[in-house]
Amino acid sequence: MSLNKVPMTVQGAKALQDELDNLKKVVRPRIVAAIAEAREHGDLKENAEYHAAREQQGFCEGRIQDIEGKLSHAQIIDVKALPETGKVIFGTTVDIINVETDQQLTYHIVGEDEADIKSGKISVGSPIARALIGKEVGDVALVKAPGGDIEYEIDAVHHI
Repeated sequence: MSLNKVPMTVQGAKALQDELDNLKKVVRPRIVAAIAEAREHGDLKENAEYHAAREQQGFCEGRIQDIEGKLSHAQIIDVKALPETGKVIFGTTVDIINVETDQQLTYHIVGEDEADIKSGKISVGSPIARALIGKEVGDVALVKAPGGDIEYEIDAVHHI
């Protein structure tokens, strides 16, 4: 993993921290207990419960390391603490209008791990976010999409 800081919203960092706490305090002890119980059943070579619990333990420990790595490289940005300038920056929620179709869309620009298009969260590295960053209300952003170029007018920028 690189030593570069990765931008993350306060909400994204909290969600990762909550998952990490759950894995360490709830899931990990449950797996350790399952391994201990499976050991009591005897022969470990043919004990499917033991092997399944060990596999779960591997996934759990891997996820814990993954989350700890992400949090250690995170640059947590609280957009609410930044002055509202009308400019699109990381963490802002942007209302845009497709210039050609007048379709209105709203996107929240978040870190790579937080992106969820179904809930309107797009990664800061996505083509739409890259086209919007640095623009202001009233500006038109040209998005280079696989299906061709799309122009969006920035209608509003919110620090939510």
